[in-house]
Amino acid sequence: MLNKGGRRILISGGSGLIGNALASDLARDGNEVIVLSRHPEKLAILPAGVRVEKWDAQTAEGWYRLANGADAIVNLAGESIGSGRWTDERKRTIVRSRVEAGRAIVQAVETSSKKPRVVIQASAVGYYGPTDDKRITEKAPQGHDFLARIALDWEASTEPVERFGVRRVVIRTGVVLSKKGGALPRMVTPFRFFAGGRLGNGCQWLPWIHIADEIGAIRFLIDNENANGAFNLTAPFPVINTEFSRLLGRQLKRPSHFSVPAFVLRLLFGEMASVLLAGQQAIPERLLEMGFGFRYSEAHQALKDLLS
Repeated sequence: MLNKGGRRILISGGSGLIGNALASDLARDGNEVIVLSRHPEKLAILPAGVRVEKWDAQTAEGWYRLANGADAIVNLAGESIGSGRWTDERKRTIVRSRVEAGRAIVQAVETSSKKPRVVIQASAVGYYGPTDDKRITEKAPQGHDFLARIALDWEASTEPVERFGVRRVVIRTGVVLSKKGGALPRMVTPFRFFAGGRLGNGCQWLPWIHIADEIGAIRFLIDNENANGAFNLTAPFPVINTEFSRLLGRQLKRPSHFSVPAFVLRLLFGEMASVLLAGQQAIPERLLEMGFGFRYSEAHQALKDLLS
């Protein structure tokens, strides 16, 4: 295991929900945390102990020296999948942003005389595609839809670092629950107006994880030198959409009787509606086998913590 403090850790995509929380948590323990950003001027407010370095998200130019001797590089960079309809051009941008950022990480590692100890590569449980009611562990095969193809390309983008003897961990993250952003505030809004309820038929699985466990798991995988390969970063007990809506309504003291038909979501979002209407009963088998302890294993615990 590595020492908890005094390490140098680079985070690409560090201005997003997960990256910001991870940077803050690492810096609190006395680590040197460097966020790589295309627009440093937009990151005027950074957590104490965190600094930002400019990168183009395409090459190692200008920042590769920081990878030399780094304890970890956490690659979270990639265009959001939820910021617009999936036109053909939008799809290309989503994939390209991930692949190019990963290649830049590889360039920096290759250039380093002292290689980083570990590269943490972001991915998503969308890797498995829609899986109905099957329990999905890391042994499950790749899916065939657009989200699965994104995840496959994203994961593959940093695979070459393994040829340089660098340990690599792939984190297939579910829906991260946080009151500071991401999916949860959007889920809450209709309930505030007494219009909350299930999406589609409500039978799709929601592979959720509390932000505290997301950060804890990433740090666990950075520290554990026996960890490599793919890990599902999801809570041990996923729930279907109907049940999550019921728990959300109970926590907010609002009804959860309404529903949004699938055809309405498809009219509004096009192909992107698949994010809302399909899911995975993803289980964090490898994390549990390695002894990671979840703070929030069940959805009602997480919602109580985040919304009470």
